[in-house]
Amino acid sequence: MSDREIISTFKYVSRMRPEFMLSELTDYLKEEASVRQVYQTLEPLFFELGVDVIEEGNDYRIIRAASRKQIELSGDEIKKNDLFFSSPGVSRKMERLIEQYIEKKTSKKWDDPFVLEKIRKAIRNQKNSYWKEGKARNISYGKGYDVLGYLAYQFPVYFVQFQYLLYDMAKEGLLRDRMKILDIGSGPGTIPLSIIDLYNRLDDHKAEIHSIELFDENVEAYNFLVPQYAAIQSNVTVKEPIRANISEVDIEKLPENIDLMVFSNVLNEMKDLDLQQRTALVKKMSERLSPDGSIVIIEPADKNNSIEMRRLSIMLKQAGLKIYSPCSFLWSGECTLDKCWSFEQKQDIKAPRLMVRMAECDEPYRYINVDIKYSYAILRKDKLAKQSFITPAKSKFARMSKIDTHNQKRINVMCSLMSGDLGDEKYSLYRICDGTSKKAVYAVLPAHNLTEDNEVITKAEYGSILRIFNVLVKYNEANDSYNLLIGKGTTIESDSYSEAEEH
Repeated sequence: MSDREIISTFKYVSRMRPEFMLSELTDYLKEEASVRQVYQTLEPLFFELGVDVIEEGNDYRIIRAASRKQIELSGDEIKKNDLFFSSPGVSRKMERLIEQYIEKKTSKKWDDPFVLEKIRKAIRNQKNSYWKEGKARNISYGKGYDVLGYLAYQFPVYFVQFQYLLYDMAKEGLLRDRMKILDIGSGPGTIPLSIIDLYNRLDDHKAEIHSIELFDENVEAYNFLVPQYAAIQSNVTVKEPIRANISEVDIEKLPENIDLMVFSNVLNEMKDLDLQQRTALVKKMSERLSPDGSIVIIEPADKNNSIEMRRLSIMLKQAGLKIYSPCSFLWSGECTLDKCWSFEQKQDIKAPRLMVRMAECDEPYRYINVDIKYSYAILRKDKLAKQSFITPAKSKFARMSKIDTHNQKRINVMCSLMSGDLGDEKYSLYRICDGTSKKAVYAVLPAHNLTEDNEVITKAEYGSILRIFNVLVKYNEANDSYNLLIGKGTTIESDSYSEAEEH
């Protein structure tokens, strides 16, 4: 009995009948085959074929799923997620699973002093390697304590920060009620675990998660943590990780029609590839993306990694992908800014119990990691963008590409807010951009100039569009950048940017 015949027969029957038992399929086959044989052939394809499967004894009930549609969050779903993000952190069940994995790996209690000190050493080694430059920067997860150090220090923040992105994508209509997801460089399963956690606060939406991971120690942790955590969310299916080097993986063996492809804190660690090669890698993998799918690239918020991520996103744009967010190109043309340091900042997470115990030492600051700052880009094949408005050529807004001609003058600008407050108590400082900047531009708001007319910038979300009227341009020679000094007579608006032509 050929697999091809089983698959083609299943497709025929599932089109004709909305519900049937898998054993009934054997009546349509030319040769005899057991229910188990048929199931093993079809199991990897069920999600792709758009059916739900319910095991009933030695048989399986096949139910045709409803047509895929855009997720529209209910009031209850929004309430649950807003409550989570009001005080974000790792769930108690997730904490306990990590503690159990430590006990499995070490044969000691998770908080045994010897175990904690070994994990601290792994964290120190990883941090020392992280800040090295070039080929000397070799971050590896080949040893057991490397993974335990990651789970204790980096994991909690990465676990929460992806949920911020995924929740925003859900609110913006980028997710479907049946999602096929590929996590590239999965580590111990951070992104799958993050997805499972968020889906636990959603209703009847389904996801099938595939992943790629090279290190055996990471795969071992993945296989311990992810399936157990997925057991709490029956709508999320996780597949065994594909064991491969990301730069050498055969994309023909990857799933097709991927709805969401994730590169989370992985491309910056691929120091054997230069920027052009990383661009080529992401572009090649995008061939497996569905026509309306999204690619999410996340990197740390430090200056070097953030700038490299922005360069990568611009190169991918030049290679044919569309930047959905956070960058907005408010004028026609290409971004030419060589060094763009831009990042999102969210509320600190609650330190998990393991992290708290790690910090019970002479240098506690070394082991506490709760602040969420990250650089990201969402890219797509289609023309969809979060902010798609193009400023009219004859508008009264100045392009930032021409800002050098306005030094010491007052102007109006339309821009995207590309950072949180980078300043201090006396001066609020925000990175802004309109997609044409040749040099970095910052909006500066002295505390004594704060008014009802300009306070919008202090409340606006990362990536949102601002219209700033009557602002003074000042060249900052020390940093070779421009500051837009917000005064008491400056007005800032952030509403439907489609109304911009009226101003």
